[in-house]
Amino acid sequence: MTFEIISKDAMGRIALLETKSGTIETPAVMPVINPNKILISPKEMQKMGADVLITNAYIIYKNSELRKKARAEGIHSLLDWHKPLMTDSGAYQLASYGGIDVDNNEILEFQESMGVDICVPLDLPTHPDAKRKDAKRDLAETYLRLKEARKIVKNTLLCAPVQGGRFPELRKESASKASEIQADIYAIGGVVPLLDAYRYETLVDVIVACKKSLPPSSPVHLFGAGHPMTLALSVALGCDLFDSAAYALYAKDGRYLTPHGTLFVDELDYLPCSCEVCSSSSAKEMKDEVLLAKHNLYATFQEIRTIKQSIKSGTLWDLVEMRCRAHPLLLSGLRRALKYSKFIEKYDPVFGTFFYRGSESAQRTEVVRYADKLGRFSLSGDVLIATKNRKITKLDRKKYGHIFYVKAPFGPYPVELGATYPIGQSVVLEDDESRRVALENVLKLIKFHRNVHFFFEYGRNWESPLIDEIRRYAKTKRI
Repeated sequence: MTFEIISKDAMGRIALLETKSGTIETPAVMPVINPNKILISPKEMQKMGADVLITNAYIIYKNSELRKKARAEGIHSLLDWHKPLMTDSGAYQLASYGGIDVDNNEILEFQESMGVDICVPLDLPTHPDAKRKDAKRDLAETYLRLKEARKIVKNTLLCAPVQGGRFPELRKESASKASEIQADIYAIGGVVPLLDAYRYETLVDVIVACKKSLPPSSPVHLFGAGHPMTLALSVALGCDLFDSAAYALYAKDGRYLTPHGTLFVDELDYLPCSCEVCSSSSAKEMKDEVLLAKHNLYATFQEIRTIKQSIKSGTLWDLVEMRCRAHPLLLSGLRRALKYSKFIEKYDPVFGTFFYRGSESAQRTEVVRYADKLGRFSLSGDVLIATKNRKITKLDRKKYGHIFYVKAPFGPYPVELGATYPIGQSVVLEDDESRRVALENVLKLIKFHRNVHFFFEYGRNWESPLIDEIRRYAKTKRI
């Protein structure tokens, strides 16, 4: 298996995942195909933009006719789909009904016999609200099944589920154990209840805990996360593959998917989308389940393409900030993600343009990286730090060895580097949060340098409690 990363931004990446049936370009959404009820045919999905599908091996296994045909002709012929295909093991049914009449060994061998491209062992999904002891028990059993799977699976890419409930330390343990078996793909499981309940803060904690202990060069699948509004944040945190039954499940309930949230088609007078379906249908006609499912799938694929372009353009954080303002709880997920900015910064390329879109922008990886560099900046001689409305004179240049201006939210920067990244490639609206962060970074620079002269315009533009701290510095640090 090869997973070639060709472009990155934040922790998101565009990559090529090789399978025996072809190449998957990630990030990618795998539409879920229920062989007992196919709303949209695989051939239609391919025309709509699908590169990979996922179906449920247990559903096929339970149907004697489908099972016989799948074994004889292969799963690709059964579904009339000749591109990459992944099968789930039946863990969803296990979690929903409390038990299924097949074991791990049987379902793995069945998946291989069908000729699937990616298979999944029968893990034990843990509900986020489960007690720690139950989550730990499920984790241990899942690991035993993963080890068994590694011995059974020979001709198929193995996807290793990572469990652990809502407990970050158990997620790290599960991710570490899954890494030991050297799977081809890793899947973060047990998150659908978090998505259904809009518990995005916990979702972020779970994803980051897993990513910290998984091989950074391996693809990561986020099980059950197929709503367009959550994809940008999930990709920015390092998820590569998603599966979506939402296009069909939401259509059944008359719900219309958009990157900004869910609308009820009964309440629509106009369709806010220009996909092939919406362009040729009225809001009244969109009540048809098949048409609505097609729109939902188009909207999902469109969002993936938007995310890919933002990765190429170096604007993924901007897209995430825009998407997360669609719902207050999604915004809380973004804020939780920014608490991990130091971790994300390790993988975030140094390029792009910084657009300040609100207080959350002041915690982005670009600002964290800049502050870290300031803390390690070595200076000799007298230093002048000034706001930009203080003009630098010839006398200043002669007197001071180093002259800095201050720009929110980054803080001080050498005047000679004002046109360089990120200072010169940033558009910032100064507000309380951006100025506060900038002043914190001023302190980081002057903390280690005694000969600092500080010409700062106190007043409406830069009012902050930190100014008092700067004044106290003046008594001992010659500011």
